[in-house]
Amino acid sequence: MNVVVDCNIFISAVLSQNGLAVKVLEKALSGEVIPQFGQKLFSEYEDVLNREHIISNSKLSIGEIDELLNALMSISKWVEIYYLWRPNLKDEGDNHLVELAVASNSKYIITHNTKDFEGQQLQFDFEVVTAKEFLEKEFSK
Repeated sequence: MNVVVDCNIFISAVLSQNGLAVKVLEKALSGEVIPQFGQKLFSEYEDVLNREHIISNSKLSIGEIDELLNALMSISKWVEIYYLWRPNLKDEGDNHLVELAVASNSKYIITHNTKDFEGQQLQFDFEVVTAKEFLEKEFSK
């Protein structure tokens, strides 16, 4: 199952080291889901992970964070986006997640900020869910 894992899920996992975001990464690293990445999402991960407040608040070292990101990337699928969709989200910076979900035929965008995706002008065949909603829908059977 293809999914787009928003950067805020990865950051939450790095900072908390337990909880639902960690479980989402575990599902990815065990091969139960296939995270989809494009250039913009990867750049966002790199940018946010290099912020001092993320590094200083994580119990992981910079090397361990890099190792976790490399592990995630090793099992992820890289997707080229050839057509830009503009669903006119509240946060323009989230449009790339929609484009990635469409291009990769993802079933979910997993994010902490589901409200940022409400009211989009275009409708697609994927769901925007929190980590909790994702785990309940797919793995609580």
